[in-house]
Amino acid sequence: MIVRIMGEGQVEISADDISVLNELDGELEAAIEVGDETAFRVKLHALLDKVRHVGKALPDDSLESSELILPPADASIEEVREMLGDQGLIPG
Repeated sequence: MIVRIMGEGQVEISADDISVLNELDGELEAAIEVGDETAFRVKLHALLDKVRHVGKALPDDSLESSELILPPADASIEEVREMLGDQGLIPG
């Protein structure tokens, strides 16, 4: 799966890592639902850090289509809330 982190570039994520990312996504959604800015910030950074850790960076000139687009680390709760789909940021 090809994932773009806004402002950073694309990484390729193994299907084996999706369940862990879904768990972090669920925690992020929960923080957004209750409007907890501190938990939101921690969970967003945890999700992005995990994507960076398990993902294989693609070259900047890669023409791969992104299957997922994740917000930048400095995104606000409102910005991320607007990006959420029925299944969160990471469907699965």
